[in-house]
Amino acid sequence: MDRRRVVITGMGAVTPVGNDVASFWAAIRAGRCGIGPITRFDVSGYKASLAAEVRDFQPETVLDKKELRHMDLFTQYALVAAHEAVADAGLDMAGEDPTRCGTNVSSGIGGMGTTEAEHSKGLAKGFDRISPFYIPMAIANMAAGQIAIAFGLRGMCACPVAACAGGVNAVGDAFRHIRDGYAEVMVCGGAEAAITPMGVGGFTSMRALCLKDDPARASIPFDKERSGFVMGEGAGILVLEELEHAKARGARIYAEVAGYGATCDAYHITAPAPDGEGGARAMEEAMRDGGLRPEDVDYINAHGTSTPLNDAGETAAIRRVFGAHADRLLVSSTKSMTGHMLGAAGAVEAIVTALSLRDGFAPPTIHYQVPDEACDLDVVPNQGREADLRCALSNSLGFGGHNATIALRRWEG
Repeated sequence: MDRRRVVITGMGAVTPVGNDVASFWAAIRAGRCGIGPITRFDVSGYKASLAAEVRDFQPETVLDKKELRHMDLFTQYALVAAHEAVADAGLDMAGEDPTRCGTNVSSGIGGMGTTEAEHSKGLAKGFDRISPFYIPMAIANMAAGQIAIAFGLRGMCACPVAACAGGVNAVGDAFRHIRDGYAEVMVCGGAEAAITPMGVGGFTSMRALCLKDDPARASIPFDKERSGFVMGEGAGILVLEELEHAKARGARIYAEVAGYGATCDAYHITAPAPDGEGGARAMEEAMRDGGLRPEDVDYINAHGTSTPLNDAGETAAIRRVFGAHADRLLVSSTKSMTGHMLGAAGAVEAIVTALSLRDGFAPPTIHYQVPDEACDLDVVPNQGREADLRCALSNSLGFGGHNATIALRRWEG
């Protein structure tokens, strides 16, 4: 069977540097940092005091106020981004077969804020007195479910939970679902809202978070002084379509999804394999899936978390796959601006990668100062760069050894 081609026709974003795609992309191009002191709760006594919070979020301008009371923040982020993406795609469900339209939206943690609040209520009043909405608010698949309900998407509705790789898994699985003939349209991406006392405390106790108090030296991927990631939050949602379906309705096309690879290190519950073997295979699979040679790739949006092990391991993986061509690649980490958005990261970075191809612009890795011989790639330091970008990869790696890569191709029309 011939493989069907799949394109991106709509995008929506809620992020620490902008609550819609236009403002988000403008901030990324400008190298704006979304990291600052945590305001969501009192961090007195906490070792980590910085995060990349979503600011000025007003979901009531899009969603019903009564319904908002029964949604965790991660679901609110996802639904607002989905409304933007569907509108951006110009998708009119009245003219679609809803059984051929589906949803695939990841969350790494789900409704942690709701869990914490209801646990406190249970301790005070008894656990039979917690909200009857607790479970449907907290479970990680509810962002996908709420999006399906909102738009009447009656095809596959799923939520890959693969830690920080889940957003790419959601986009990649949706791509394959369309390519292999199971759907014409998929609304896909990821959402996260884990800047909570337990979220920050849990990542701090496992020594994953940066403990510095200077936002300019906190999330510094590939810098020799990197010491941990900074937690971010938000959502990225994309509308994927089968190419002929998109053309038939005159849809604008941002980029083509060319390939997808997903692997596992099978090495350690949190640490990546130091030689980058699993991440390398994910990139190789994505390129093989898309019929791409190493020299076809011009840009990689790296996972680039600002942890010592990840950035060195990802560099090793890129060099393993690309050989001498690695020295000609542009490789940047936009987590230097957004922090690490966990299950939303891969989807938001897929949006960045698509727009990078569209505009011929590689975004920067900001706040880069001290080169590291273990991270000896062109990381587009501090200033974004105009470039002729034909094909690009976006990498995501997650606890549990999850690795996922999508390959995007510039749309030539």
